[in-house]
Amino acid sequence: MPQYLISMRAIDRKTRRFIAEPGEALYLEVPDGQLPDPSHKLPTARWLTRVRDLADGQADGVMSDGGDILVFIHGYNNSHDEIMQRHRLLQLQLKAAGWQGIVLSFDWPCENQLLNYWEDRSDAVATAKVLIEDGLRLLGEVAGRECQTNIHLLGHSTGAFVIMKAFEKATDYRELYQSNWRIGQVAFIGGDVSAASLDADSAWSRNLFERIMRLTNYQNAYDMVLGVSNAKRLGAAPRAGRVGLSNRAHAKAINVDCSDYFRNLDPDKQQDKVGWWPHSWHIGNPVFALDLAMTLEGRYDRHYLPTREQVNGELRLKPGERPKFERKWLKRDR
Repeated sequence: MPQYLISMRAIDRKTRRFIAEPGEALYLEVPDGQLPDPSHKLPTARWLTRVRDLADGQADGVMSDGGDILVFIHGYNNSHDEIMQRHRLLQLQLKAAGWQGIVLSFDWPCENQLLNYWEDRSDAVATAKVLIEDGLRLLGEVAGRECQTNIHLLGHSTGAFVIMKAFEKATDYRELYQSNWRIGQVAFIGGDVSAASLDADSAWSRNLFERIMRLTNYQNAYDMVLGVSNAKRLGAAPRAGRVGLSNRAHAKAINVDCSDYFRNLDPDKQQDKVGWWPHSWHIGNPVFALDLAMTLEGRYDRHYLPTREQVNGELRLKPGERPKFERKWLKRDR
C-alpha cells in the first residue's frame, strides 16, 4: 500500500530532489518501498479523497465516524530512509494491534547529522505554522465538523516540540481558532520538550490542552539522546521524554513510564530497529504498539489498559493482551 505524507521540504532547482530546507507543503503518495520524491505529489483534493477512503475503509470520498488518522511528526537528525521505515512500521504494527486507521507523516526539513540540532530546531519553529495551516486545518476538513476527534498526533523527539509550537501558532488563524476545531489523542515518544511545559499553569501548552482530548507522554529514563538535549540546554530544562511529567501536570496529560520495560529489552533480539534505538525503540515494539492502539481508540479508562500497571501511584508499561471478550463487547445488538 502507498504511504501518504505532507512534505514541507524545499526542492533543489538543479536535482529536483528534496533538500533539508523549508518549502511549500506538498501532498505525497509514496509507492511502497520507495523514498519520497517530488514526483509523488498529488493534487490536494485527490490526496484528501484517498486519505478519507483509507481512514475508514469505505471508497465513498467521505470519512465516517469510524475513520481514524494518526499524523506522525518525526524528530531531528533523521534521514528520509529512517522516516519512511518508521512510518511503515507504525502502520503495520498498529494494524497488527487491531487499530483500523491510517498513518500519515508530516515530513519537516531536518538534517541527518547530530550537530544540526539547533538548525533543525529552528526549522521546526518555521514548520509549526505549516503544520496548522496546511496540515491539521485541512485534515479537520477531512474529518468533518462532527468527527474532528478522529485526528490524532504522535510526536517523536523534536516532533513533540513541533506539535506544541503548532498549537501556539493556531491563534493566528482566527477562523480556525474560533471554530469547534478539535484533535483527539496526542502522544509524545522521546519528547524533546521540557516537563514544565506540560504543567497545568504553563502558558505555552494552554492552547494545546484546550483543543485535545488527552496527551500521553511515554517516558524512558534511559533515553541517552535526551541527555544530549539536556546538555545543550546546560541542564536547565529536563525533557519530558526522559524525566516524565511533574506533579503539577495538566489534568489532560498522563505519564506512562517505560523505563523498567525498556531496561530489560536486549537490542540484539529486537526484530525491527530504526536509527538510534534507545531513542526510538517504541516504533517496532509490539507492546508499545498495542498500548498506542488502545490509547487512540479511547474505549477504556487510561488506568486500566492491559499494557499498563500501577506501581506506587505511577503507570508503567508492561506486556499485555486485549480483553478476552472485547470483540463480543463491540458487537451491537441487532
